[in-house]
Amino acid sequence: MKLKIPRPTYLLPIVALCSAPAFSQTGRSLYEFLDIPTSARVYGLGGTNISVIDADVTLADQNPALIGPEIESQLAVNYMHYMGSGNFAGIRYGKGAGERGAWAAGIRYLNYGSFDAYEPDGSMSGSFKAQDIVFEGTYSHDFTDRLRGGINVKMVYSNYESYNAFAMATDLGINYYDDEKDLSLSAVLRNMGGQLKRFDERYDRVPFDIQLGYMQGLGSSPFSLAITATNLTKWDLPYYSHPKNDSGEESELKSSFFSNLFRHLIFGLQYQPNDRFYIDLAYNYKTRTDMSTYQRNFLSGFSAGLGLKVRGFSFGAAYAMPHKGGSSVMLNIACNFGDFLYSEE
Repeated sequence: MKLKIPRPTYLLPIVALCSAPAFSQTGRSLYEFLDIPTSARVYGLGGTNISVIDADVTLADQNPALIGPEIESQLAVNYMHYMGSGNFAGIRYGKGAGERGAWAAGIRYLNYGSFDAYEPDGSMSGSFKAQDIVFEGTYSHDFTDRLRGGINVKMVYSNYESYNAFAMATDLGINYYDDEKDLSLSAVLRNMGGQLKRFDERYDRVPFDIQLGYMQGLGSSPFSLAITATNLTKWDLPYYSHPKNDSGEESELKSSFFSNLFRHLIFGLQYQPNDRFYIDLAYNYKTRTDMSTYQRNFLSGFSAGLGLKVRGFSFGAAYAMPHKGGSSVMLNIACNFGDFLYSEE
């Protein structure tokens, strides 16, 4: 039985999932799920990082300039259990193209679970599912030994109950990496595009963003500091602060210089003693303040991850608990076929 409630009402729980959870605070778009990473390493570094350096094909969705010939021939699978009943999975293959290029292709499937459907009179009429599918193609090229650029094209199909839509978006990225100083600088124009087929008469925009990234090794230590600036298309990022008790007080809208500044920034710390092992820890103030209306806990805004490489295989895991009633786990497994070819030689 089809849902009878008007579209804005029945989509509300879906938007809460897809927006992850920025929509409720900033009112941006139904396509916020495009900002959910496919890399466990990135999720451990706060959910967005456009400057981390690694031969990892899953980094292509963060910054297309982060993949290059060093990925050789790599297949990666990712899975994420998001808060509630959300389950996201994807697969991506990448390959070097000559001495200065690389390409990758992948698909992501985001399933938000089952939702109850109601008639306008409030009676239950069944259930429906909500899902998104993202097809991606990436190409990168080394302009110099330190400067690389890339492009990532995304085709998005969304199906919520009997409604469906189609959108396209493009990412343009650039990265400067100085190996001697262990310094990485990046810039990304993210999600340039729009909706080609609407759910109905209303147009839902794709969340265009400008991002800057900095990652620097700390001297001769195995630690690196990462700072990522996001949502640079606007300065004001107000949020609602919820009372800590049930006093009946109304939520207060917060917007100050320092709250806006730190809601643009994600801070990460990486420990990597060698190329085969890393541990990440990050703090995302925007995630923490977004959750202030939804009963956050002490861990809201924090995330952690670790990774290991063994004989051509890479394993990554990351964890975050933005809401006291729900946590998120992301897992990556990748196989670099180039390592097996070279080992046979």
